[in-house]
Amino acid sequence: QVQLVESGGGLVQAGGSLRLSCAVSGGFFSRYAMGWFRQAPGKERAFVASIRSGGITYYTDSVKGRFTISRDNAKNTVYLQMNNLKPEDTAVYYCAGRNSDSANKYDYWGQGTQVTVSS
Repeated sequence: QVQLVESGGGLVQAGGSLRLSCAVSGGFFSRYAMGWFRQAPGKERAFVASIRSGGITYYTDSVKGRFTISRDNAKNTVYLQMNNLKPEDTAVYYCAGRNSDSANKYDYWGQGTQVTVSS
């Protein structure tokens, strides 16, 4: 059974930084494409960033240049470094994994971690 556990969320002032971590247990982490999503109050869950098994990364436009997704296959962990945070980044952030780069849906989800950015 694959489990994803996020950590690193919290309260930060605008302009500050946070690093989210997602530890994955079970399965074959190095084969997975991993992603981060977020859900703000009253809004649907939205894509933030993803990283393929080979390291290719993708970002939604609003976070380009501020967020960096990375992975450490030795630690079965994916990270989201968030810099220059803005109040509109406030959301619950979810880690997700899919079984392969070519899979068209995410199979595994974490429980989420709250990020709150104050102005």
